[in-house]
Amino acid sequence: MNSGLSKLGLTHVQFVLLAGIIWLNQGQETVTQAKLAAHAKTDIMMTSKVLRALEQRGLVKREIDAKDTRAKSLTVTQEGEDLTVAAIHIVNRIDHDFFNTLEGAVTDFNSHLLKILEASR
Repeated sequence: MNSGLSKLGLTHVQFVLLAGIIWLNQGQETVTQAKLAAHAKTDIMMTSKVLRALEQRGLVKREIDAKDTRAKSLTVTQEGEDLTVAAIHIVNRIDHDFFNTLEGAVTDFNSHLLKILEASR
């Protein structure tokens, strides 16, 4: 993923966070760094550091939340959204190419992974 996304100047973590903001904003809720970190299952401090870098590139806006002045609300800029859409195409292609080697066994593979996850809980 990092190799494919590097063509856009993104890491996989940056892509996940950008896509996460877009996804969460569709629910019409205020997206905070804490909500994004929980959604992406990323460390809150690492999330903050990555978001600062994305903000410096003009891909994300971090503003003080109107409801909670301790929190930062997040939005993706138009440039960030355009880049994320381009990244989605790359990620989908990489996923397709990677899992295509399973041919018709993707459903069985997913079923086995779910069994492993359930057993580990």
